[in-house]
Amino acid sequence: MHAAVLTSPQSISNHPLEIREVPQLEPQPGHVVLRVRACGVCRTDLHIVEGELPPLRQTVIPGHQIVGEIVAGGTPELPAGTRVGVSWMGGTDGTCWYCRHNKENLCDSPVFTGYSVDGGYAEYARAHADFVFSLPAALDDLHAAPLLCAGIIGFRSLRVAGVEPGERVGLFGFGASAHLAITVLRAWNCEIYVSTRGESHRQLAGSLGATWVGAERDRPPIELDRAITFAPSGDVVVAALASLRKGGVVAINAIHLDRIPEFDYDRLLWGERQLRSVANMTRSDARDFLQIAADIKLNPQATTFPLAQANEALNAVKNDAIYGAAVIVP
Repeated sequence: MHAAVLTSPQSISNHPLEIREVPQLEPQPGHVVLRVRACGVCRTDLHIVEGELPPLRQTVIPGHQIVGEIVAGGTPELPAGTRVGVSWMGGTDGTCWYCRHNKENLCDSPVFTGYSVDGGYAEYARAHADFVFSLPAALDDLHAAPLLCAGIIGFRSLRVAGVEPGERVGLFGFGASAHLAITVLRAWNCEIYVSTRGESHRQLAGSLGATWVGAERDRPPIELDRAITFAPSGDVVVAALASLRKGGVVAINAIHLDRIPEFDYDRLLWGERQLRSVANMTRSDARDFLQIAADIKLNPQATTFPLAQANEALNAVKNDAIYGAAVIVP
């Protein structure tokens, strides 16, 4: 089969993914083999390809927003021919304290699709049968793929922030995850305030129904109940915190931050304001979000790339060169 293989993390400008033939996949106990129909491109893929996340294997096939059709290893619940989705969390140990206390997103020994195991930048992929999700018919391949990480983690961010219907919610940064979360917030009748860099991002936020849109350093005109940050910047976190009412919550949706600058505790955090981080997702998050996405007819903006242009797809995401999501279609 053909796959985009990473052997040496480096700048995406050097085209580090090599498109080449690799051995066809065989079923393994507890796993299914999928024919990949689409695979969304995520900024986490960039962190892996460019080495910001330390390599876990000598070579790896990236990609963790996989829409595929089961072709081998099917189960009575998921027979051959079933269309399923695969996300970043590709498995857990099931035995650690976190798994036993319904916090599998914090598992001590997780499997990460496209990072600790091969992912979906390929014609076929293998996944743990317990960590694939049957996809509602209302979600087609192209529009389902971007939902499988950016969408799910954005939805978990809303949960971590404690968003309730009708609240005032700030989105700080407006990339792939935020542009999916805003549709859920609209369905919940929330007022949505977006602060983000880039005129194209601001235009997209406005077109998707934001109540107010400003530049990255602009402060929303009203105090917020909740805020979610999508940029890996400590300055953005402080800006979000400065926009909260007393008792409000900031959820940080970032794998890492550049720094946390000094800030005035008395003015910004006192008053039972809270900072929370968002880590990974659970299978419950995935199933709940995918059903909501089908119910509200969530169809994200997407641009397709063939497998041979996997490097170009990553470069487009890095440079904000496309609206919405990039999706590789083998």
